[in-house]
Amino acid sequence: MKIKSKVNSNHLKFMKGICIEALVETADSIKSDLQQSQTMPFDTGALQNRSTFVDDSKKNSGTVSIVSDTPYARRLYFHPEYNFQKKHNANAGGMWFQPYIDGKKKNFASHTFVKILRGKL
Repeated sequence: MKIKSKVNSNHLKFMKGICIEALVETADSIKSDLQQSQTMPFDTGALQNRSTFVDDSKKNSGTVSIVSDTPYARRLYFHPEYNFQKKHNANAGGMWFQPYIDGKKKNFASHTFVKILRGKL
């Protein structure tokens, strides 16, 4: 028995486009959730609001990043022992992405991506 199949390249391009959109929207959702959880250090708001953004320049290869481009972001992130002020963000501290990596929010990205993708289909 022979089976012939034909791939519709237009449909594949369409699906890839939808997946890329969902990927970028997922990164935006993670960034928003991070801000709403009030875990980033907050003094003037520059780190959380102006200096942290979604870099989607490599989205066509399936990569997006949430970037904090201030010189002090790395120091604050990797030193949770610092005495962070809690005036603006009650849960402020270091390692603010850790819950998304291996903590209670580790499935947030995959569940959000699926939800967004289903909405687009």
